[in-house]
Amino acid sequence: MAHHKSAIKRIRQTRTKKLYNRGNKKIMRIAIRKVREATDYTEGMTLLNKAYSILDRVTAHGVVHKNTAANKKRSLSALIKKLKVA
Repeated sequence: MAHHKSAIKRIRQTRTKKLYNRGNKKIMRIAIRKVREATDYTEGMTLLNKAYSILDRVTAHGVVHKNTAANKKRSLSALIKKLKVA
């Protein structure tokens, strides 16, 4: 166990941030899963817009890197474009 005041505080801060990050990543994964499960274009577009919003928010808060979010957005967009063609 930590003996210094600063180390004890750091443990508290890490625990808080870990819970925050875990919750936000879960929300992000759920949004991405819903987009991937979309069956038609209009439903997919509404879910895609929600997923974009969540990805942008998570990125702004530093939970995921901006390039990671960009890659996820790109792949989701490609999936929805395939639904439009089909």
